[in-house]
Amino acid sequence: MAARRTAATAAAGSGEDARSVELDELMPWSVRPLRTGRSWVMGPDPAALRARWERLAAAEGTEQERLFRPSRSRTPDTPVAALPGRATGTGRFAREPGACPDPVRILHGPFDEQWLLPDHRLIDAARPELWRVGDERQLFMVEHGYVPQATGPALSVTHLLPDGHSPAGRAGRIRPLYRRPDATDPNLAPGLLDVLRTRLGPEVAPESVLAWITAAALPSPSGCRVPLPADAEVWAAGVELGRELVRVRLRGARGGERPRLPGGRRPYVRAALPARPAGIVYDAEAEALVIGDGRISPVPAGAWEFTVSGVRVLELWFGRRAAAAVGAVPEGADANGLDAVGARGWTPEWTSELLELISVLALLDGLRPRQEALRARLERAEVPLISRDELRAAGVLPVPASVRLPASVLGHQEEGPEGQFALL
Repeated sequence: MAARRTAATAAAGSGEDARSVELDELMPWSVRPLRTGRSWVMGPDPAALRARWERLAAAEGTEQERLFRPSRSRTPDTPVAALPGRATGTGRFAREPGACPDPVRILHGPFDEQWLLPDHRLIDAARPELWRVGDERQLFMVEHGYVPQATGPALSVTHLLPDGHSPAGRAGRIRPLYRRPDATDPNLAPGLLDVLRTRLGPEVAPESVLAWITAAALPSPSGCRVPLPADAEVWAAGVELGRELVRVRLRGARGGERPRLPGGRRPYVRAALPARPAGIVYDAEAEALVIGDGRISPVPAGAWEFTVSGVRVLELWFGRRAAAAVGAVPEGADANGLDAVGARGWTPEWTSELLELISVLALLDGLRPRQEALRARLERAEVPLISRDELRAAGVLPVPASVRLPASVLGHQEEGPEGQFALL
């Protein structure tokens, strides 16, 4: 077993592994992470974002430019196209800022649901191709940064627009499940579904492929790798597990139930959290989060210890909100800039989100033994796998270069710079 694992790891590092396929080959269209260019356009409190907008819109001249924090891609005088699906200004912000757009919910990194001002004039690289295909049926898969020996999931799945941020290591690519709106044109290698249906049954669908990848993907220096079983029973078990993992991550979206731990294990606020918490401590004996004079319990150890790319999720999530509560600015930002605008202490919404995040992490940790058992089973030689040679013979590999590009989306107009329109 150890010898096989060593060989597989070496092969993964070299970019070739006979017992698995690169995620980049299975879902060939990927988009680089968003690049905001300025930290103040995103945060955990939508009210703070609105206050920042109003402060920027009211400023003039050099003061507005200082607050804006110009970059090579964006200044207050940069005209840009509107984000798909967003009726925001396309003229120069300095001349006509317009009304503050409603902040939109996004996924910042693997588990942090934050808010973003969806105005293309404020964002260096918003990745419009993602906004164009994002709808009520789309799902996004994001690889986490690879960190040797680090534990935790290899990737995330979300219904929200993800920014692709990674807590540590190289930021991952964003892979939509569908290349066009309305769940059309799956982002899967041409011919892959035909091979899987022939081997595993006619019911194989794009959503089941995504579920399998969620359950079985393995991290490697060259990107996630995915073994494909030729055994219908193994496939069914992995898809069932993957659907559970996705359901928990979606937090009640798409008609699912919000994540809840069994009665008696649900976390509650035992003592109110302070308005400006300074730190967070885990009391393992009492299974409690201690936040100043505040206290939340029960918190399973698995939720507290849950990491992604070697970074503890709860600590990172809490630290961002503790900083936002007091208007602390990121390293390198202007202490008198927009990052400090809108601080209003710890909000009740954050407490609710923290309780839900604890439940999400605890449920995912509870599914970990099943995930480890599946991966161990796939490593055993007696489990037949669909080989790379079989995929090459079927014409699935190598993947055509054309499917690595965004699909053309026709039939609607989008506003370009300075109010011009273009047919896409």
